[in-house]
Amino acid sequence: MKKFLQKTVAVALTGAMVIGALSGCNKETSKENETTTKSQQTTTQGSNTTETTTAAPETTTQSQGSAVAGIDGWEPFASNVTITIPVYDRGKEGVPPVTENYWTKWIQENFGNKYNITVEFEAIPRGDVLNAYALLAVAEDLPTILMEYDYPKLAQWVDDGYLTEYDLNEFAQIAPTYYQRMVDNNQIGYTEINDGCYFALAERPYYNTNYTFITWVRMDWLEQVGYDHIPANRAEYLDAMAKIKEAGICEYPGGGSMISGTAGVDQNYAYRDLDNMTGEEWAMYGDYAIPALSWEPQYKLLKFANEDYNLGITNPEFYSLTAEEDQAAFIAGNKYSHGSYISATMDWLKSFYEQNPDAKLAVAVQSLEADTEAGTVPAFRSNNPFGMMIGFSSQASEDEIKAAMMYMEWMTLEENLFTMQWGIEGENYTMGADGLPVSVADYDGDYKQGFNNSKDYWCVTVEARTAGTIEDVIKAASPVGLPQDFTQDIIDNYYNQVAAWEKGWVVTDCMFAKSIESATEYQQTLLDKYAEFRTKLTTCKPEEFDALYEQYAKEYLEAGYQAIADERLEKYNDGYSSKMN
Repeated sequence: MKKFLQKTVAVALTGAMVIGALSGCNKETSKENETTTKSQQTTTQGSNTTETTTAAPETTTQSQGSAVAGIDGWEPFASNVTITIPVYDRGKEGVPPVTENYWTKWIQENFGNKYNITVEFEAIPRGDVLNAYALLAVAEDLPTILMEYDYPKLAQWVDDGYLTEYDLNEFAQIAPTYYQRMVDNNQIGYTEINDGCYFALAERPYYNTNYTFITWVRMDWLEQVGYDHIPANRAEYLDAMAKIKEAGICEYPGGGSMISGTAGVDQNYAYRDLDNMTGEEWAMYGDYAIPALSWEPQYKLLKFANEDYNLGITNPEFYSLTAEEDQAAFIAGNKYSHGSYISATMDWLKSFYEQNPDAKLAVAVQSLEADTEAGTVPAFRSNNPFGMMIGFSSQASEDEIKAAMMYMEWMTLEENLFTMQWGIEGENYTMGADGLPVSVADYDGDYKQGFNNSKDYWCVTVEARTAGTIEDVIKAASPVGLPQDFTQDIIDNYYNQVAAWEKGWVVTDCMFAKSIESATEYQQTLLDKYAEFRTKLTTCKPEEFDALYEQYAKEYLEAGYQAIADERLEKYNDGYSSKMN
């Protein structure tokens, strides 16, 4: 796996984006060491290959005087230090309370007590991240670390003053395992913004795919209306939905839920003309965090949404339904498809089969054929070449930041990470004949893990459980205890996504080495406006769509999106961003 990661980071992503101008935050601190290691960052642009070398701090066991780097050099704090670690509250039923459970106590007993650190957890609503942190900042109660997956959010926190710069040499001394992995995975270049060192990067194995997110469809419904395969293009999809409606199988097979003012809604990657998209377009409009209302791909996406609504595919009450209610509709047999991240135990899928015992589901495996008639390609957004981005609170003391760095290193150490990811042997998992762990389906004992095998605790260091080959990893993560086994389908989906990446259909967003101040200023306003405009554009009559879209696009640009696009272009042209291949 390590070799695969190093290869995919070092080689330019075909059709995706590679870092060009971002540099590691060593500056004067790197000069303190006579000898430095070098992290190589290779970028490919056309047929030209260039190497950018950034100095990285020395990580020998004897640095900063005679101190021993890492856990062997740690001593308990003289006075108790309290750190607060954010953990997503996803509102999922059937999982322990996120701030107090067996595993939070296990962390305290095995890490905190040993070093005189009190570890507390702060619940962050998954669908309201920016607002949650803003309220904590106003109350001067930010957690010791702030972490998120999305670069623009971290950039906004830098602009808002939530994060403090940190010394990469100090981090390498306290957390050498974590630091060295950043070096090995060529992540040092992403630690800096606005000429300051602000970010530490978790690992994301197989980042150029989204294999952990799977969409299931009602194959039994398709077979009832004459299909022996999942619709391969939009024409087939519309035909299948019409036939499902006509047969009385489902009134609104497309389902639907409200579009709220949150980042990442309505991603338009499949609607882009990737062969002709310029680097300037990509930098100005390609970011997924703020929908690009006014860009042609967004127009096409919304045009299809309007068509689905007017054909009666979408639930006409979608704008009042939550995501949980939309999932409940699928469970109840009132929706054609539903997507979710996979894990060994998936309560909602179990509930689905309990309510639909004769149902037959199929996995929507990544397509490798463009829909030329509809003008779409089976493209999707690549994950960043890192998992969680971690920043340290500007409201935290030096001791609290040091304790947080210790926590990150401790969670990275193999024995601790394995226990957090897999649980207790004989309870949460058993060891298979191949020497790999096998999760126990539907475990509900004293050691029950949190959502997705407690991922929201160990994501501070890595994004996915890894054990063996990618096929072993998928086998361990695939849902078990169900009437159907989807393991091979999920494996097939992974390999198809790799093939899509090789075709240039996996796109990474532009990242900037300087914050986009206008995005910080206007993002929430634009997200709220988009939620309003999106609903009206979806529900209007087809003949009204174009005029309404033009009106809303103009308002959207004037409300701040034009300023954001202009500032992004300026930073791109000045060399303060990654570059499109």
